[in-house]
Amino acid sequence: MADTVVRGGTLVTEGLPQADVAIEDGRIAAIGPDLPGAPEEIDARGLHVFPGLADVHVHFNEPGRTEWEGAATGSRALAAGGGTLFFDMPLNSTPCTVSAAAFNRKRAMLAESSITDFALWGGLIPGAIGYMAEMAERGVVGFKAFLCDSGLPEFPRADDLTLFEGLREAARLGLPVAVHAESQELTAGLAQRLTGNDVRDFLTSRPVVAELEAIQRATLFARAAGAKLHIVHVSSGRGVALAAEARARGTDVSIETCPHYLFFTEDDVERLGTVAKCAPPLREAAEQDALWAHVLRRTVDVVASDHSPAPPEMKTGDFARAWGGIAGVQSTLAVLIDRGYHCRRLPLEHIAALLSTTPARRFGIASKGALSVGADADLALVDISRSAELQPHRLKQRHPLSPYLGHSLRGCVERTIRRGETIFLAGEITAQTKGRLVRPS
Repeated sequence: MADTVVRGGTLVTEGLPQADVAIEDGRIAAIGPDLPGAPEEIDARGLHVFPGLADVHVHFNEPGRTEWEGAATGSRALAAGGGTLFFDMPLNSTPCTVSAAAFNRKRAMLAESSITDFALWGGLIPGAIGYMAEMAERGVVGFKAFLCDSGLPEFPRADDLTLFEGLREAARLGLPVAVHAESQELTAGLAQRLTGNDVRDFLTSRPVVAELEAIQRATLFARAAGAKLHIVHVSSGRGVALAAEARARGTDVSIETCPHYLFFTEDDVERLGTVAKCAPPLREAAEQDALWAHVLRRTVDVVASDHSPAPPEMKTGDFARAWGGIAGVQSTLAVLIDRGYHCRRLPLEHIAALLSTTPARRFGIASKGALSVGADADLALVDISRSAELQPHRLKQRHPLSPYLGHSLRGCVERTIRRGETIFLAGEITAQTKGRLVRPS
């Protein structure tokens, strides 16, 4: 007999059927109408049942910088947004995840603090290629490289030789390389020429062409190396188009964008200030329109938050020196429902693909990302019509800073279930157990 039955929800799968979901031992045991009863019955009538979000791009900074964010608070914010799995980036933590020893330390810390399941990226930096195999053995989902300055001296950018040789090693290991695609030569050179420190100076120093140059170089190297490439946080429609052209020519490349590029424009940076500073920066409205067009045409594969918070004192004052990162892990699903489904007729099934199904498939997480028998019972029960204004007291992250504050979004997560356990319900965290490491199958 099942442990739990979720009754009468609209499943966000092909055809949007209304059905019950039976859960046994943390997995989906059956899907269908009028399933037999269970000790726990959850009424999902009037709600849409999404697969739990798999956010492949977060910076929870643990261990070492939990005063910025930690997995305890970051995973709670993810759960409040319908998420059940995150991939933590290798930088910002101390030490950076560039060896097996660093992997082991981070894994132990996340296992103690996270209420959602988690996976780890390894780092690709100069001098660390020899450690890639041992990180793969431990279970990293792939390797992250910066093509420009990361902002942290302990995580230097990958020069061309490091990138190419790292791609070849990743191909041997059967794992993807994720790249932050901005040209170091262009961004550093333009920044040195500027005399001001305001918003427009920052935007001028990181133009779209810097993204395009780096995407072109990374896709060229990946094809030559026979490697899988994942381009993170593409900010422009032109960037997506360039990566898609490389894919059409035979490069194995997946394309990620973020909700903030779909919600805000560069005009909002001037209005909001440092809370909306990120790299690549927010773009003009025409680039955002082109980015949305690619989302609707399914050229974009993944939407991830790139949640990169910092203490309030690092997000104030001089714009040039303020930390560049958007805190938005709790808002990703709501942005796509409100601005995608309600405003642009983006199908709900495609939202589930962008946030859950495709991330799980691309990174080899066989048990996640789908509403199917045998999969982990990771569910988000959502009222897609109810609106809620994001206020500081609703945020579960460490610091109540987000550019989404004050915005009312349609699409409210009522309950999040991770492997059969309700970890978020009606605005409150209810998790009794911790998350666990997920690795590629």
